[in-house]
Amino acid sequence: MTFTGPPGPPSPGPRARGAWVLRGLTAAGLLLSADVHLVLYVEGYADIEVVGPLFLLNAVAGLVLGILVLVWRHWLPLLGAVGFGALTLAAFYLSTTVGFFGVDETVRGTQQVLAAVAEWVAVVAGTVALVVERRRSRTATA
Repeated sequence: MTFTGPPGPPSPGPRARGAWVLRGLTAAGLLLSADVHLVLYVEGYADIEVVGPLFLLNAVAGLVLGILVLVWRHWLPLLGAVGFGALTLAAFYLSTTVGFFGVDETVRGTQQVLAAVAEWVAVVAGTVALVVERRRSRTATA
């Protein structure tokens, strides 16, 4: 007789695993964006009057949202992630086109590209996660 151990919880279905993968991608985008903004803040953006504090706020918000997306299984952190990514992208695109509080940025450079990709990941993965989890909750209650 072979002992296989106590039975564990049932394995999650494909939709549940997909939702967790999407949450992981969303969190990764948020955390990468937070990291890039913190690095840029330390490397000189701290000295820019309005944008410097916004970069620090962005770093803190990205960290907090990234953690919340992973630990709080609710739609609010996902919505926050989508809003965070969209607003950060909007500020970045403003700074590369017409300027943003006196900052005229370029789309060249590793940090800029990493931040833009990370924010797009947060927006897209967060949106898809919201849709998948909404559908899953509808089928679970039906």
